[in-house]
Order: sequence, then C-alpha cells, then structure tokens
Amino acid sequence: MAKRVSIEEFYKSTTASVPENLKSGIGHFNVFKLDEFAGPKPKPMPFNRRDYFKISLVSGRSKVHYADKVVQVEKHVMVFSNPQIPYNWERIDEQLTGYFCVFTESFFHQFGNILGYPVFQPNGNPVFELTDFEKEQFTPIFLRMFDELNSDYPFKYDILRNLVFELIHGALKLQPAQLDVQMHSNATERISSLFLELLERQFPIELPNQRVNLKSPSDFANQLSLHVNHLNRALQEANQKSTSTLIAERFTKEAKILIRHTQWNISEIAHSLGFEETAHFSNFFKKHTQQSPLQFRKSQIV
Repeated sequence: MAKRVSIEEFYKSTTASVPENLKSGIGHFNVFKLDEFAGPKPKPMPFNRRDYFKISLVSGRSKVHYADKVVQVEKHVMVFSNPQIPYNWERIDEQLTGYFCVFTESFFHQFGNILGYPVFQPNGNPVFELTDFEKEQFTPIFLRMFDELNSDYPFKYDILRNLVFELIHGALKLQPAQLDVQMHSNATERISSLFLELLERQFPIELPNQRVNLKSPSDFANQLSLHVNHLNRALQEANQKSTSTLIAERFTKEAKILIRHTQWNISEIAHSLGFEETAHFSNFFKKHTQQSPLQFRKSQIV
C-alpha cells in the first residue's frame, strides 16, 4: 500500500486548483459537486489512506471498500472517511452524482474533538445507506456549504463547522440505539477508550519495516498502568469482548488490508504485525478467517 495521500496530493491529482489558503493556520475546508469534480470518466480511486477527512453523499449504484469490508450501494449512501481507514469507491453505474466535502483535523482545532464521534472511530460505522427521503434531508446541508464558502461573511468557517456537525449528528440519529451504548461515559468507558486509542495508534502500517510494539493484553495493561485483569474486566463490560479478542480482531483487519492491497510477501506482513515466525502468523490468520494468508490473497484476485 502506498503512503497516505496528503490534501496537497488530492488537489494535484484532480482538475481542482490548489487553494491559496491550503497552509493557513485555520485548517482547510472545501466542498465539491461529485459529477463536476470527477467528470464522466474519472480515474479509478486507489485503495489508500488519506491524511484528511471526507464526507460524501453519493447517489448511484456502487461499492464502497473500506478497511476489510465492502458495502454494495443500490441508491444513496453517505460515507464518513478518516485518515486511519483506507477506502475507495467502485462504480457500478457509469455516472455517480452527489456532493462531498474535505477538511483537515486542524480545521476543528479548539472546536471539539472530531475523532470523538463514532462515525470517525475505528469500531464505528462510517457508511450509511439512505432512503430517498433521508437523502433529501442531507442535500440542503451541502448546498448551504457552497453558499457559505462563497460568501464574504467573516465568520463563515464557524458556520461551515456547524454544517459538518449537522451531517455527523444527522447520520448518528439514524442509529440511536447503537449511539446510546457508544456515548455512555463512565470509568469503564474511559479505560476502553484509552485502550482502543492505544491499539489504533499502531496503525496504519505503511512500510514493511514498520512494526507494532504492543501485541499482548499485558503489553497494553502495562502501558496503561493497569492490572491485566482490571483491563480485561473493563473491556468485557464496555465491549462485550475480551482484551485478546479486541486485539485479534484489529490485527486480523490490518492483516487483511495488507494481504489484499500490498505486494508484500507473507513474512514481511507477519514481521510488521509483530510475529517472530511466519508460521505463527499463518496459524493466527487461519484461526480467525478460516483461510491461510495465501488462500485469502488468491480469493481476493478478481
């Protein structure tokens, strides 16, 4: 997998001109119409991580590839992309329509923690299939973004931040039962949040010589200054999963990404994920996917 695509590279790879204020201290925000931006025959989007955030509202049949998952879309979809998760789109219909906005994390500096919302968290749901009615509820928000961005109002970026929050909260309201669990805040949740942040901080793996440092429950417990049993109880209560299970799931996800989207050999992938022996990694992967790494790689070749 190639290195992360920067916001500068995003502009250079498109027909859009590079904004003069791209390096300004307020961070960056922009909004586009998909059909005008991409054109009738756009270049395929590579499966990769970007160093910026993106919220897309897209109509038309397509497949959304993110991390190790694929969602087939028949009508409308809204997708929240973040720098931690690689993604791309696969068109089924020749022409997709809609809107998308891009922004950097610094755009929200001192205006809240954008990564604190479930749509941008590793275990959250970033893909929302929409009905015709729901799609019509979100479209005016993007249209207001164009109006504000083109205005001379001195506080327009505050309004644009609020419009981004409208998209986020509007999507979260589509799954309120799940949200109640995710937003519950207590000591157990704080431990879980710190653990998941520590786990996720080890990724993405972008070079074969990059290697994770924390791999076992005791590694994480020591890093968090907790007894491993205390950590396990907190994670079991917050996530209904053990520490070992959460670690295994995240390592399996990263393994699938590397096997599917890089040309690295299996021993390189095993090393980057902290396995001393390739055979140990192969046994781990087969236990959690019912396929060997090579079988999985062959099954992904279309």
